[in-house]
Amino acid sequence: MANVVAIVGRSNVGKSTFFNRLIEERRAIMDGSVHTTRDRHYGCAQWSNRFFTVIDTGGYMSGTDYTFSHGIREQIQLALDEANLVLFMVDCIEGPTDLDKEFAHVLRKINKPVFVVANKSEGVMAEMAASSFYALGLGPPFPIAAINGSGTGDLLDALLPHLKELPIAAPSGKLPRFTILGRPNVGKSSFLNLLLDEKRSMVSPLSGTTRDAIDTPYNRYNKKLILTDTAGIRKKSKVRDAIEFYSVLRAVKAMQDADICLIMIDAQHGIEAQDISLIALAHRYKKGMVLVVNKWDLMDKEATTADRYRKHLLHKLAPLDYLPILFVSTLKKQRVYQTIEKGLAVYQNKVKKISTSELNKVILPIIEKNHPPAVKGKHIQIKYCTQVTGNAPIFAFFCNHPTYIQPNYKSYLVNQLRSHFNFEGVPVQVVFKKK
Repeated sequence: MANVVAIVGRSNVGKSTFFNRLIEERRAIMDGSVHTTRDRHYGCAQWSNRFFTVIDTGGYMSGTDYTFSHGIREQIQLALDEANLVLFMVDCIEGPTDLDKEFAHVLRKINKPVFVVANKSEGVMAEMAASSFYALGLGPPFPIAAINGSGTGDLLDALLPHLKELPIAAPSGKLPRFTILGRPNVGKSSFLNLLLDEKRSMVSPLSGTTRDAIDTPYNRYNKKLILTDTAGIRKKSKVRDAIEFYSVLRAVKAMQDADICLIMIDAQHGIEAQDISLIALAHRYKKGMVLVVNKWDLMDKEATTADRYRKHLLHKLAPLDYLPILFVSTLKKQRVYQTIEKGLAVYQNKVKKISTSELNKVILPIIEKNHPPAVKGKHIQIKYCTQVTGNAPIFAFFCNHPTYIQPNYKSYLVNQLRSHFNFEGVPVQVVFKKK
């Protein structure tokens, strides 16, 4: 069994701040407003040669008509079921509240070690106030200050007897990282939950339900990878508040870290300018891509509907029309798992290496039949080409006048490389060097 530590408590007591400190990354969004965190958020931490997984959770609530209250409570319960240890975080400044006492009653029923973590104990008076949490009946409180790390070492020392010494597995190679991206409310979280067959992310008809970028290992049907759910990305002018601003930043960071971007659009709304901007950004970062058209079950279809829709999308995307397109329905569970198959195929296209001999055997006869046009009386001769290392396929062509190669001839070579070596879903770059 792995060491899993869940951080729970009511809203705005500093759970995400403490989570970020334990994993030594600013991964979870921190904000002074309540209910910033909604989904479970996982990270890896280490203390005194003990490794453990940390789960950040949303703020506990009860008897409220807040839109996401049921979903947050459900996510908290899933975290409690999964954890070996529970850190119950409270606020030293406010002292024990009725909601703390209610949640303590819930925690007393679970047969797992629970540690009361009295956060915001920066001052002497606040640290003295931590003693009031003995009344919760869960043992002595540990006063800490998540914002600066004060008291964190004493708390982690107390956890050590409950953390198993786990062998560190030898790395088995880097897993492909798939990131699900798109505008708000196109079905990204529903798509992730269906792939994992669990309620990994909260689902709501309201846009902006997902805020953090949620990483989850996928290991089904002998396929291993990392899936990342992200917040919906809207135009800058439509971003409403600081939380959404940081949600978009996390989504863009997840794109930068990805190998494959699953760009999801709503079949009824079609592809919009924001979707094209998102695809162009992924192209600039040299990411493999699959275009996922969700909610296909809501479309009125004829025999040729899919073909006409695909042609329309490719026309709108030109010149970024190298993406494979899948029509899926998370509600009807149609072709959802095909996205993983296609994504892995695109990943193989992204990492494939073509030998210099094979490349020249195919490309040089093509160049011989269609030479680059002369410029300013200069006759351009391409001698040979080779693939160079990079995040995506990059091909170097060596010639006598590299600066005179025209953009349309570059596009011609890219198209020839795609048609002969299958780089579907992958941006291909050609560069020219002096021979």
